[in-house]
Amino acid sequence: MSLILFNKPFQVLCQFSRQDGRATLADYVSIPNVYPAGRLDADSEGLLLLTDDGRLQHSIAHPDHKQAKTYLVQVDGVADAASLARLQAPLDLGDFTTKPCKAVRIAEPAWLWPRNPPIRSRAEQATSWLAITLQEGKNRQVRRMTAAVGLPTLRLVRSAIGAISLASHPLLPGEWTRVTAAELGK
Repeated sequence: MSLILFNKPFQVLCQFSRQDGRATLADYVSIPNVYPAGRLDADSEGLLLLTDDGRLQHSIAHPDHKQAKTYLVQVDGVADAASLARLQAPLDLGDFTTKPCKAVRIAEPAWLWPRNPPIRSRAEQATSWLAITLQEGKNRQVRRMTAAVGLPTLRLVRSAIGAISLASHPLLPGEWTRVTAAELGK
C-alpha cells in the first residue's frame, strides 16, 4: 500500500489527467496508481493525501468517517469574537448548513511558505489568520463560510488531515513523502 503526503501548490489541479495546459498532480508525483483522498480546489494549497488503497481513500475523504481537516485561512478583515462564534456555530450557506466546527484566530505560522504568486496586499486593509477544523468538506466550504461572516478568504492552506500535518512533516509546495497508515491514526 502506498500513502503519499503531498504539499499541493497554488493553482495545481487535484487530478492526474492533463487539462488545458494547467499544472496537475502528474507534474509532481510519478508513482503509478495513486489517487487523491479528497480534493483541494486549484486556489487552495497544502496537504493532500494520495493512496492506492480504495478503502483508505474512502475512510480519509468520506464525511461519514469524520476525519478532521484543519485549514489555515488568511482573511480580508479583522476576525473578532462575534465572527469566530458565527463560524463555529452551524452556518446557513443557502444550499446547506454547516456542522459545528472549531475556528480560532492565530498568528501566521512561522513554518508557512510564501505563496507564489503573493496575495494582494492593501496597506489600509488588515488581514487575520484563522485555523478552522472541519469534520465535513463541501465544495469551497471554508471560502463560503468566511465570506458569509464578512471575512473573504485571501489564502487557504490545508495544514492537517487527522494526525498528519504539514507542521510535523515540513514539505515545500510540490514536495511529497511517503507516510504510513499508522501515522494517519488508522
